[in-house]
Parts: sequence; structure tokens; C-alpha cells
Amino acid sequence: MLNRIQYISHGDTVEEQKKNILDALEAGCKMIQVRFKNGSRHAVLEVATQARVWCTYGNAVLIINDSIEIAREVDADGVHLGLTDSSVEEARRILGPTKIIGGTANTLEDVLQRITEKCDYVGLGPLRFTSTKEKLSPLLGFEGYQRVAKELDMLGLSIPIYAIGGIVRNDVELLKKIGVYGIAVSGMISDSADKMTLISEIEQKLSYA
Repeated sequence: MLNRIQYISHGDTVEEQKKNILDALEAGCKMIQVRFKNGSRHAVLEVATQARVWCTYGNAVLIINDSIEIAREVDADGVHLGLTDSSVEEARRILGPTKIIGGTANTLEDVLQRITEKCDYVGLGPLRFTSTKEKLSPLLGFEGYQRVAKELDMLGLSIPIYAIGGIVRNDVELLKKIGVYGIAVSGMISDSADKMTLISEIEQKLSYA
């Protein structure tokens, strides 16, 4: 159920959000995270409601950023929680045992916490600077991902890790070699002139054994 590419929506208006989500879905993206930090609750709900219809039609997974309640209202497939958002335990209680719960992580300690909390995946980053996120955490770089992967291996622990934060096409192969499960991206897809080819190419790179 976890696709290798997670498209994180962006846009300053409801219309921009919807357009970017629809473009990503039409290009073949099968996992959408609705993230509309500056939108009102009504605006986020409007985008999420439309995304639910499109994701159902396109057989894509729908994740809602931060809001457990909106995820429940639109019957999303899951929720993504930041480190200062609601607890994973609360999300499980409200959404039930079958929904996907993802969690943000910036350090090895965060990843271990998310494993303990029984998150389904971790969004680990940022790899590098990105203009689509305010209050950016300290940059990990490729070395940071390597350290986390090595420590988890030594501890005998695993969790699907999505690299996030300023990722470009040429990063994908190295991230895959390091051991990440997938990538969570926004601008890379929205800014692409040929989204369909880009998504197909990245999925191939991430899916090889």
C-alpha cells in the first residue's frame, strides 16, 4: 500500500493545491499527501475532499498531513504526523488499526521513537534546503541517511523510510543504495515538464532489488 513516491501537495490557494494534486495523479503518482499549512480548516477540507474522490478513481493512496480529524472526515487512507503534532496513539484510536500512520523524523533518535510508536513509515529529512517548507530542520545530507541506515542495521531494526527535502532526480539512485524505501517530493514533480516520464523513471530506480 506504500508507493515508492509520495507526492506532497503544495500551492497557496485551494485551486493551486487541487491542480497540483490532479497533475501528479494524472502523471501516475499513486500516493498523495495533502499538505496545506497556510490554508484554513475549511480550505484543507475542501482540498482533501476533492483529493479523496480523485485518489479513489485513480486507485491512489491518500494521506492527510497533521489533521487526524480531516483524515477521518474524508476517510483518507492515513495521516502524516509531525514531531509536535498529535500522538500516534491518538491517531490509532481515532482512525483505527488499518489506516496508515506516517511520522516525521529528523534524527536517528526520532526514527527509533517512530519505530517504538509503531508508525507505518517515516519521512526522514531534510536532505537539503527546500523552499516548500518553513522552519526547516537541520540538513541531513547523504551522510545523515547513511548513518541512520547503518545504526538501524546494527540494531536489527527496520521501517520504511522516505527521504524528503529538496530531492532532485539525480539523488534517487544514491538514496536507494543507502537504503531508503522511497522519496517524498513536491516541487520535483510539480515543476517537471514531463511528469509522467519522471515518475515512471523514479519508480523504476526505487523498485529494483
